[in-house]
Amino acid sequence: MNLRRQRPDSPDINLTPLIDVVFLLLIFFMVSTTFKSDAQLQVELPEASAEPSTQEQDVLEIVIDAQGSYVIGEQELVNRRPETVRRALEKLAGERRDIPLVIRADAETPHQAVVTAMDVAGQLGFTRLSIATVRGEPER
Repeated sequence: MNLRRQRPDSPDINLTPLIDVVFLLLIFFMVSTTFKSDAQLQVELPEASAEPSTQEQDVLEIVIDAQGSYVIGEQELVNRRPETVRRALEKLAGERRDIPLVIRADAETPHQAVVTAMDVAGQLGFTRLSIATVRGEPER
């Protein structure tokens, strides 16, 4: 006579579905997470005011008309190539790169002409770049 109590087999726990669920959750969180990326260029935007600003006397000015032609200082450039803009800026500014550089563009100016002027000024090392605006009439 066997009086020993018989134990039932211990239940087996299958971990495969649990691992699959955890893996799927991991993939879901990895895909849905956005990562912070810092900008390389930090821009300080000016605030508009009703009062006219006082400008320094020694200002280098680039004027761009509606056709994309450049006038630097009082001299109109012969073409629109960046090399020509670079040579004109180097000639007028000399070795000084701390003078204010103002870009005045017509409302109909091609965007590429303004970007070219800003790019050339940045490559030459101008640190005080501004874009001039004219207060327009309110639209009705």
